[in-house]
Amino acid sequence: MSRLTHDTHEASGPYAPPAPARELTAVSADGARLHVEVHGAVDDATAPAVVLAHGWTCSTAFWAAQVRDLAAGHRVIVYDQRGHGRSPVNPVCSADALADDLEAVLAATLAPGEKAVLAGHSMGGMTLMAASGRAGFREHAAAVLLCSTGSSRLVAESRILPMRAGRARTWLTKKILGSRAPLGPVTPLARRILKYGTMGPGSAPAMVEACARIVHACPRQVRYSWSKVLDLLDLDHAVRELTVPTAVVVGTADRLTPAVHTRSLVAALPHCVGSTELPGIGHMTPMEAPELVTARIRELVSTYAVTKEGT
Repeated sequence: MSRLTHDTHEASGPYAPPAPARELTAVSADGARLHVEVHGAVDDATAPAVVLAHGWTCSTAFWAAQVRDLAAGHRVIVYDQRGHGRSPVNPVCSADALADDLEAVLAATLAPGEKAVLAGHSMGGMTLMAASGRAGFREHAAAVLLCSTGSSRLVAESRILPMRAGRARTWLTKKILGSRAPLGPVTPLARRILKYGTMGPGSAPAMVEACARIVHACPRQVRYSWSKVLDLLDLDHAVRELTVPTAVVVGTADRLTPAVHTRSLVAALPHCVGSTELPGIGHMTPMEAPELVTARIRELVSTYAVTKEGT
């Protein structure tokens, strides 16, 4: 099981995850158990719902800024992807498993037919794409925000190595992202490496520290297993099934899922309602540009969300 210790994330300050109003366990199709939190207006039937799916090596703590800002007036649902955060490790790692897990979370937290705005970062965005054709997704998705994500060629398009695109860069990138080596403690060197690979050059030290704690808490085997899934991922077909209104956000300094992916998504999405490229921002857009990401979610809620009472 994934374990969170007292020093995994910030205990206070802007990057500290708020305490949930409710916690529960959703059970996926193969029996995988998923840690789920509900924040905000849990007893308000008219409060619109927002569901947030985090990325590879992250956890619910990654969405701390969005949860805190949206909790007033919204029901905010966050969950740990299988093997991440407080969701136990499961041997099944696949795009279909991500879709199964999302459907389980939606069924456990939303009323039948209730619509929500869904936002996914990196692998969380891939989760939404993988689920796009599922009945549970179509029942509950009012609109989608895709943050710093892509649908295919993730390793080939990655720019974490300052080399010309080609077989050599792809091979080396695969070795780095798929390394079995433990990340170890969050040292000054570890912070520099993480900042270079995943964040923009202007990221503040406290932000880098908070992000590093989250990433380093991911178990080594979980990190490795999901790296293999991402290496072979091909969800181009699923993008064309994502028919709900969908907005896309990416940072221009994103080395992991650079803007080439966003432009491909925009061209393929049946109902794209906006694309934003953020100057100087890296891969961790919800942490690096929290106000903008939250504002995009609010825009989707105000335009497309339907409450339980249909107001």
